[in-house]
Amino acid sequence: MKNRFRASLLALVLASSFALAEPQAVATAPPPFQVEHSAVLTIASATLKRSYELYVKLPPGYDKPENAQRRYPVLYLNDGPYTFQVASGVTRVPFNHGTFEEFVLVGVSYALGEDAVTSRERDLTPLVDIRGKPHATGGAPEYLRFLKDEAMPLVETTYRIDPNRRTLAGQSFGGLFGIWVLFNQPELFQNYILTSASLWYDQRAMFDAEAAYAKAHADLKANLYMAIGSTEHPGGCGDAPAQCPTVDMVAQQAAMLKRLGARRYKNLKLHGKVVDGAFHTTTFPVGLLWALQDLYLARK
Repeated sequence: MKNRFRASLLALVLASSFALAEPQAVATAPPPFQVEHSAVLTIASATLKRSYELYVKLPPGYDKPENAQRRYPVLYLNDGPYTFQVASGVTRVPFNHGTFEEFVLVGVSYALGEDAVTSRERDLTPLVDIRGKPHATGGAPEYLRFLKDEAMPLVETTYRIDPNRRTLAGQSFGGLFGIWVLFNQPELFQNYILTSASLWYDQRAMFDAEAAYAKAHADLKANLYMAIGSTEHPGGCGDAPAQCPTVDMVAQQAAMLKRLGARRYKNLKLHGKVVDGAFHTTTFPVGLLWALQDLYLARK
């Protein structure tokens, strides 16, 4: 009898122990990190027949009563899943310490349901790639219409945006898209921040676009920042040769800036930077912060 009692007691104790441990086994995952003052707007594009997300971050003073009538500059960023996070991080301390004038950040996602390569190679390239890439290319004209007629109006009617103080930022194909916008609808943005721009695309087609613009226009009203990593040329990457492009992107940026400078456009402001030691994949944060500090430094 005693043995049976002890066995039952032991079974009860073990069952109680497992019952007490069970909540740990089914505990929910920790909550994800949240970007402060941010929101996500989803937009189904009638132009593109695809949906996108717009990541919006408001500066810390946006909701203060004294700013109720204030309108803010806006920074639009392609490749939003990457560039929005960078821009959010590098502006946080300058905003909180009053180093920067406050502005709104807007990152544009890739098309929902598509991988990044498929979406960006189509949307950010202005011409069809004659080499026949596996992904569709040449969708920039339609993508620009989506930005101009759908995405930007949604942002600028939802938030207090100053449409006369827009900036466009892009990296790689995003930089290619930006330089194409500059030569086609330069008035849409006042400032362009373009890092590691793919000027090699389609046999340097943007140099032809620049020549066509110059032939038809006497002025180009824009503030252009271009940054490139010092390693972005064949053989420039030292112990990491796989990081190097097969074309000299450093020389191509210099050639584009030289051409634009030679036009002597009255209202064009040019800024060029070579980021020492940076690769194609690491230039954007440095180039972006360099340009933002020049554009938005609180000069008091």
